[in-house]
Amino acid sequence: MSGLMQSSPVKLLVSIVAPMLAGFLGSIFTRRSVETWYATINKPGFNPPSGVFGPVWTVLYVLMGIAAFLIWRRGLAEPRVRTALILFLVQLALNAFWSFAFFGMRSPLAGAVVISALWVAILLTMISFFKISIPAGLMLVPYILWVSFASILNFSIYFLNR
Repeated sequence: MSGLMQSSPVKLLVSIVAPMLAGFLGSIFTRRSVETWYATINKPGFNPPSGVFGPVWTVLYVLMGIAAFLIWRRGLAEPRVRTALILFLVQLALNAFWSFAFFGMRSPLAGAVVISALWVAILLTMISFFKISIPAGLMLVPYILWVSFASILNFSIYFLNR
């Protein structure tokens, strides 16, 4: 038990840093396009100000990290924990890849494809997390709600700029 307690702060740190790193990687593509390409395309009236995205994503990444920690601390020896964390990593990769598709490629269509896959991956991750830890599953609810909104925004931008 003491080994688990000693490793828990490290697991918590790794669990929070992983989503932040994915966000940082995505931001590399985002920063290059926000004030250039993105500023020139048509956006729907419900498009939030650019300053909203950073704080929202930061909170979501922290919640995702804590949720992953709650699952990981159950132990990797348990198959459902491994499956849940693999799903978590898949959705995290898709999360970072969306920024490349939408902003890096400057393609709302590619972004729409990736964000659709991301939404499904988040749902599957949530389901697997709920089976292991209800609090962990609940921590992903704001994330899927935000990605649902982001999906509507992404598809709207695609249709407004065809």
